[in-house]
Amino acid sequence: MLVSATEMINKAHEGHYAIGAFNINNLEWTKAILAAAEEVKSPVMLGVSEGAAKYMCGFKTVVAMVKEIHDYMGITVPVAIHLDHGTYEGAKAAIEAGFTSVMFDGSHYDFEENLAKSKEMIELAHSKGLSIECEVGGIGGEEDGVVSAGELADPQECKTIAELGVDFLAAGIGNIHGKYPANWAGLSFDRLAEIQASTNGKPLVLHGGSGIPREQVKKAIDLGVSKVNVNTECQLVFADATRKYIEAGKDQQGKGYDPRKLLKPGADAITELVKEMMTNFFGSAGKAE
Repeated sequence: MLVSATEMINKAHEGHYAIGAFNINNLEWTKAILAAAEEVKSPVMLGVSEGAAKYMCGFKTVVAMVKEIHDYMGITVPVAIHLDHGTYEGAKAAIEAGFTSVMFDGSHYDFEENLAKSKEMIELAHSKGLSIECEVGGIGGEEDGVVSAGELADPQECKTIAELGVDFLAAGIGNIHGKYPANWAGLSFDRLAEIQASTNGKPLVLHGGSGIPREQVKKAIDLGVSKVNVNTECQLVFADATRKYIEAGKDQQGKGYDPRKLLKPGADAITELVKEMMTNFFGSAGKAE
């Protein structure tokens, strides 16, 4: 059931719900997110940044790990393994390694270069039967060394990229990666509506999904956002559960130091968070049945 994300995203767009793209960082993350998706019967995207892929010893290792875990767990819901914020070379390498979906992020190039490279990547991905996401207008914060202030994407530029045949489009609407500062201005729903109109209803992607007030995300989903990226929130609940386990001295009880026991509370916390988001936040629970 490792699939391109095109069908799940298009169904989400038509149904006014969203697919969660949850970043994985290791085996525990992968198991935890897949377990959640299977339990609530939701399609899911496993996001992999280039930095995380390097940490996990390369794209091929990631694909092999996900495939084996997926099969071992008997996962029946649609799962896409998706490159998050891929560079030009990184996207090519991920396609070669067996990813079923890629994001090419050319937002840091001038628009003409972003357009040319996006066109090439869309053609390459589609020739392999993969889904592809491109980006217009940077997302706030820092992602794998690319820093952006969270500007608003130009609707005309979004239209031009959409017309290349991209499957879903990441467009800056004031969102930020990582923790949101106290003085954050919020999402621009006016710009989101303009982008949706200019792209003739292309499914849109909300990056930096961790920390945006939920009512704002739900409104964005109603207005055409069909994929929401989550990473920081999973990391925070994992760290919090792990800290509580150690502060309670459980690592010093019996074989509590065994990594299978030490990492379990954090992994369980991710599963609970993902289930809750799919069910009460994104509306994707039950959509795989």
